[in-house]
Amino acid sequence: MSVSEVEKKILSGGAATPAEVLAALRGPREELWDCAHRLTAAFKPASFDFCAIINARSGTCSENCKWCAQSAHWKTSCAVHGWVGTAACVKAAQDAEANGVNRLGIVTSGRGQTPAQIDEICAALRAMRKASAIHLCASLGLVSEDDLKKLKAAGLERLHCNLETAPSHFADLCTTHTTAEKLATIRAAKKLGLQVCSGGIIGMGETDEQLVEFAFALREIAPDSIPVNILDPIEGTPLGRSAFLDLPRILDAIAVLRLVNPRTALRFAGGRRRLSDADAAKCIYVGMSAGIQGPLLTTPGSDYADDRHLAAQAGYTFAR
Repeated sequence: MSVSEVEKKILSGGAATPAEVLAALRGPREELWDCAHRLTAAFKPASFDFCAIINARSGTCSENCKWCAQSAHWKTSCAVHGWVGTAACVKAAQDAEANGVNRLGIVTSGRGQTPAQIDEICAALRAMRKASAIHLCASLGLVSEDDLKKLKAAGLERLHCNLETAPSHFADLCTTHTTAEKLATIRAAKKLGLQVCSGGIIGMGETDEQLVEFAFALREIAPDSIPVNILDPIEGTPLGRSAFLDLPRILDAIAVLRLVNPRTALRFAGGRRRLSDADAAKCIYVGMSAGIQGPLLTTPGSDYADDRHLAAQAGYTFAR
């Protein structure tokens, strides 16, 4: 089946198969990118959704993710600090809201949260809800259904838990937890009616087949948002000497994610600052329809003004 036939199939309400997407990935690149662009134009929301995060507890993580500067297994220059406190979370929410950002995520390092840490986060969520109208998200590692109930009652609306890469590739990159454990957290969140943000990192040695597998694994869980990180190699991690992906491969990955998840927001995340505005505009053309603004965790993020003009040029508005 040609790329144009796959496009017609998706536009008529059908879904591409892994074999069809893999064939499209290995065909003429411009045809793949233009197909993804037309699908994006057909299904995209009117507004470009911007979120921000606060690094609420950093470093000394027990997990051995090969890409991550916060792992205690690697020697990096990552900042290390404990829980920042409720006041810092409230200020971050108010600052993000003042800058026109739609949602803010509390992000903590570590495999998961102790009962006391869940209580701290719940207190912060309640205070943030009183102090602002911004939508509240969190990225907290592996979380039980009981803890998710507490977080939802405190005001949490969306849980972030990345699959990171294809399930067949994940064990090559991390051995201290599994894709199955991530899926259990995601399913618990969806069971409770929480929105889910789940994506991953491209450029970690995945094959064409694994890139397609990753896209379909995401389709299976049907997230509300797919953050797309481009590996920004960090000195001291096992992937620290990897090459930054070239633009054509980045566009390939965005296109594959768009063909498989035509109606889901694809969100600029880590690695965006390594791209020129011209290259970022090409990413928006192919399929990016959301973004993270402000400071990230261990790599530079976009300023609050970044990407707004690019999104506006692509025809998006901005929700407040």
